[in-house]
Amino acid sequence: MRPSILLTVVLTVLFVMASGCGNVAGCPTCGTTSGGGYVDIVNIPVPEHNPTGEPGGPFNSFDISWVDPVHHVDYVSDRIGLDVVVVDTINDVAVNAIQGFNSVAGAGFQAAACDPSIPPIVDVFGNFTRFGCRNAPFHLVTGFGANGFFGGFPGAQCCASRANGVNPMSGPDGLVVTDDGKTLFVGNGSASVVAFDLTPMLPTLGAVPPTPPLVIATIPTGVSADYDGPTGIAGCVASWNGEAGSAADCGDDRADEMAYDPIHKVIGVINGDPGLPFVTFIDVSGIVNRTPGPAGHCLPIDATTPYGPSGPGFPSQGLSSAPLVPGVSGTSFNPPSCIIGLAPGVPVDTNGGAFPCPDPSNPQTFGGVSGSAATGIPGIGTTPSGTAYTIPCHHGPVVDQGTGAFCNQTSPAGTCLGAIAPAGLGANAWWHDASTGKSFFLQANLNSIPITSIGSIDVIDPRLGNPNGPIVVNSYVTPNCMPASMVQGPGNNFLIGCGDHDGEAFPPNEYVVSLSPDPVLGAKFTLIAEITQVGGVDEIWYNPGDNKYYTASRDMPNGPVMGVIDAATNTWLQNVPTNSNSHSIAVDPSNNHAFVPMQSGGPCTTQSSNGCIGVFAQQ
Repeated sequence: MRPSILLTVVLTVLFVMASGCGNVAGCPTCGTTSGGGYVDIVNIPVPEHNPTGEPGGPFNSFDISWVDPVHHVDYVSDRIGLDVVVVDTINDVAVNAIQGFNSVAGAGFQAAACDPSIPPIVDVFGNFTRFGCRNAPFHLVTGFGANGFFGGFPGAQCCASRANGVNPMSGPDGLVVTDDGKTLFVGNGSASVVAFDLTPMLPTLGAVPPTPPLVIATIPTGVSADYDGPTGIAGCVASWNGEAGSAADCGDDRADEMAYDPIHKVIGVINGDPGLPFVTFIDVSGIVNRTPGPAGHCLPIDATTPYGPSGPGFPSQGLSSAPLVPGVSGTSFNPPSCIIGLAPGVPVDTNGGAFPCPDPSNPQTFGGVSGSAATGIPGIGTTPSGTAYTIPCHHGPVVDQGTGAFCNQTSPAGTCLGAIAPAGLGANAWWHDASTGKSFFLQANLNSIPITSIGSIDVIDPRLGNPNGPIVVNSYVTPNCMPASMVQGPGNNFLIGCGDHDGEAFPPNEYVVSLSPDPVLGAKFTLIAEITQVGGVDEIWYNPGDNKYYTASRDMPNGPVMGVIDAATNTWLQNVPTNSNSHSIAVDPSNNHAFVPMQSGGPCTTQSSNGCIGVFAQQ
């Protein structure tokens, strides 16, 4: 027996030497914890997915993953099941699917009910859209009426798969959970945000079936495409295949990435796909606090009639007669009452009196850059050729920082000169200045100047309580980087996740920056580190449980990976292979398990034909 044992030991040593691993960090020795490497420990089946086709086909279209560390739950936007998957992060198993009336998740899961006070949503053509609450007087032209349930999400199969180029009409999209784990906000393809009260569901996650959550708000951020009306979405689908979604019947596309400020209970959410991308700030304090009445459900200004658009270029739908701008005719509409910077009598940018910005169809929303000079990384503030530039104004409403007046988008002048629309908006985050108590919204701007290799992080002061609304006070330039995401790490450090842009692939890189108060710019950026071993990301996550950043790097040159970065030293640790289009990630700090949605394919092993949620952990 001894020669056999000795031979085994010798062969093992030779294998380790040949592999070049040993005790090198990020290069584990098989069967041991030596080296601290990461592996895929289990692949979670997603409810009601199969290889037979859509609907209910493979889990091949998904969006954001978000972990609630209080209740140890991961929420994943599932565009094939038309729901939000709920995963138990301790036992690594899917336990629910938050769905609307149109979901295909099945398995005994129930559609979420709507609070009866929430009115339906009207699209740009005056038709009711099923993707809000189906409360009275909901009625589709096809004859379906009210039933008291949440209508649901457009998903990917109806119109918006990445393959046919109309991802901007998909849903569910971005999502975020409040710090107490009781409220879930989800962006929908109908240019709206859905707020779910999770408290009925959480105690029943072990039951079959679990109790569904309650929809307590459906908040339009713009106008919905005509999914269910006589015009339909064929024109929009065709437009997204070559015309950048410019067709009028696209509306404002999906409400997507969002971030929640727990200090002031405000959400910033983007409609990042239209020709004029914009940000909407929503006071959700009434929703989070469960305030009785209109504030607790973000009801429209005229709470007795449906949410809906109206204004120049659109026929009147007989909604609220309250003018958008007092004294300016033809601008009546019925928006949510909790949009910050909007209330009866509050001024907004009217584009020289011509129409509300940023678009006649979404007068209650706003976003963009207000003409602040480029600052930040040493040497930035010039183009690669050395020409100095400033970040130009974007369509607003935004404020001319020279005069304090709203920028005129028709005839820009002064520090508003050169107004252009941004190419698109990515993920966002809040930064809280403890010295002043103010919070600043950090918005990833994919391409804020006419140079495709340069993006920016725009700093927006929401100016809570100021009747003139938010303004952009600073813009931090990111060279060779489409800033797709950002996350706050330890202290005031942030990781900026860089992706590819408009078909242009950049060398892998990530930026670690530190924010500090500035009396003029609100937030000043200091470059801490540039990490070049990983990039091509969409979403990133900071895990306080192990003080590490995790990246969903779907566009790495040699294939998609999960990147791991030490947040204490701001150094790269390891890249772990994932799967095609694995672009979202979230981590539970209690056990440091990282949850990565993956399309069908080999990495899902026994679930390879269905797709899965991979669970990665350190050996």
